[in-house]
Amino acid sequence: MTDRDWRCEDPEQQLVWASATSEALRVLEGKWKIVIIIQLFAAKSPLRFSELERRIEGVNQKMLIQQLRQLEKDGIVTRTIYPQVPPKVEYALTEMGIALGPSVEALIDWAFMRRETLGN
Repeated sequence: MTDRDWRCEDPEQQLVWASATSEALRVLEGKWKIVIIIQLFAAKSPLRFSELERRIEGVNQKMLIQQLRQLEKDGIVTRTIYPQVPPKVEYALTEMGIALGPSVEALIDWAFMRRETLGN
């Protein structure tokens, strides 16, 4: 982690930061991605697909598969297939996914602060 001088007046550096932030938000955008990540953090161990589906109220199977595939492609989750009948598939956070922990905590704190400030 790097300490940033937010008073930096270098327009090029500001663009780099804005681009990096936009890239991070693109990876996390999607109705169910943050919910999936939170569930995997809370589980503290890999979760089977069926368990994830059970824990995430309102998600349909197709959407869950799609969001998990995108998170896997972006290096946030890993998918492990066990060759057995019936097939067993587990999902877990990668090192990059685990590294999101402090950012997710900061976003949660910010969301609560915003709610209190705006009275929502």
